[in-house]
Amino acid sequence: MSRHRESTVRARTAGRLLEVACDESGSDGENLTSGNTDVFAHASVHLPLPSAAAHVQEIRDRIRSPAEEYKATHLLREKHRAVLEWFLGASGPLHGHAHVLLVEKSFFVVDRVVDLLLGDPAPALALFRTGREHFGDERWRRFLEVSNDLMRARSNGQPEAPVESFFRVVEDLLRARPRGDVGVETLALLAGARERARAYRARIADGPAVVPALNPLLPALVRTAAYWGAGGHQVALVHDEQNVLTAQRIAWLKQTTGLFGFRLVDSRLDPRVQLADFLAGIARKIASDELNGRGDPALTALLRPYVDGDSLWGDERSGVSLRRS
Repeated sequence: MSRHRESTVRARTAGRLLEVACDESGSDGENLTSGNTDVFAHASVHLPLPSAAAHVQEIRDRIRSPAEEYKATHLLREKHRAVLEWFLGASGPLHGHAHVLLVEKSFFVVDRVVDLLLGDPAPALALFRTGREHFGDERWRRFLEVSNDLMRARSNGQPEAPVESFFRVVEDLLRARPRGDVGVETLALLAGARERARAYRARIADGPAVVPALNPLLPALVRTAAYWGAGGHQVALVHDEQNVLTAQRIAWLKQTTGLFGFRLVDSRLDPRVQLADFLAGIARKIASDELNGRGDPALTALLRPYVDGDSLWGDERSGVSLRRS
């Protein structure tokens, strides 16, 4: 969406409560480094219920699948390419009415572990962008895995084991590469943060955190609330049912973001959430293809107007393609 169009949409809704419907795609729980997907996408849609219902029916009329419940995969089939392009395009149902936050999962892991141990996520980007080149695929993959394990709430009954594994790998990386690079300097700082790591594991042993370190859903919801609330709008979110969204976490979200309301629904019963579900799944697939060098330029261009410029994305090449300017 252009900045002019975005400001026009915001002006049109000024002074009203915005009820925004949300859904996600690509959730693998706490396994961000070797799960089924490498991208997490969170989509939000602001449309009246009758309009959303009409759009869902039009999608069904265009695709004509006998399936009782439609998913993003229906629109992503090659034979329905025209429907997908209409869905994302300027004449489609969502243009100017939707938002997507993308999360590159491996970058999210590095961002979170750097923030956890250094108290500042800023150095994570340089480390992430140079890590594979400097240390090789195998060593870098191992660093991602032990970083993931360090922050996982679940453990094998040995709370110190993830700490020791993490610092062994960090020390191995430091021996493998001479100092002087910004990313390597960040690793050296991480190597000195053993006590912070131990303190974190001790907190996990005491009980689950309100904000899980490894789940991108809560940060995505914070950003979604900020996006739709820009200009002082009151925002209420309607979200597909998610186990991670406990009453305590919803209360935290409302307090942190100033949300007017937050409720969970069965996506099958709210066509706005169904549209958000379609968009999230489509965005995840297009972004993952772009990340892995097999992107479709036409689809990437159609997705770009929806993508939040503050998406948690580390890969430079694909990030430039996916983010709107």
